[in-house]
Amino acid sequence: MNKPTITIDHKACWGCRACETACKQELKSPDGVKLISVLEQWTQTVDGKLDFCFYVRMCRHCDDAPCIEACPEGAISKRDDGIVVMDHELCVGCRLCVDACPYDAIDFDSKANIAQKCNLCHQRIDRGLLPACADNVCPAHCISFSFQ
Repeated sequence: MNKPTITIDHKACWGCRACETACKQELKSPDGVKLISVLEQWTQTVDGKLDFCFYVRMCRHCDDAPCIEACPEGAISKRDDGIVVMDHELCVGCRLCVDACPYDAIDFDSKANIAQKCNLCHQRIDRGLLPACADNVCPAHCISFSFQ
């Protein structure tokens, strides 16, 4: 089975946050919960002038996902195609997965007391569509989707 893969070219991102909006619209995540985030990173150039770039933070659906191991309830699992998904019915809100994620990509919904993460829009992929954040929604084309 081909593994769905998201590739992010952080240098191409210009910070429009269309990916955040598309994700929010698709997954209807609650206020305050971001499953993809565009962050500004400030750097100082050799000339002494401040410069910045944007960094897109989202779940990378790791081959050996530490969040799966960290979850004591088995609420996080990996599909046969490699997409790491969360069963919100099993989540008890312990936040161990949040702490375990090396990409700081799992958010916490304090109102529902559950962790939430990107599911790579598997509901779209299963229908032959692209994830909401990828390719056609990103005007800079810095988020691309493919099968490997």
